[in-house]
Amino acid sequence: MVCLACLLPLFLVPIVNVLPLLFDFIMGKFYRVFGWEYRKPERAPPACPYKPSTNTISSKDEANAGTSPTEPVKPGSVDVKQD
Repeated sequence: MVCLACLLPLFLVPIVNVLPLLFDFIMGKFYRVFGWEYRKPERAPPACPYKPSTNTISSKDEANAGTSPTEPVKPGSVDVKQD
């Protein structure tokens, strides 16, 4: 036998996932009443909580090093074609 408190998350997850769509629908109707245009905000794609992003810096030496300085390129020396 399963208690009702254990089954509650099974019903809450779909409801929570629908809330942003419901908000966009209601705001679209609200803006339409006043004659404005409602543009849905761009949402970030869902990220996996178990796999961290690969662009993190792992050591302090890499953080302090930053990008290496590059030498300026002379305009006449690039792509010089010699016959």
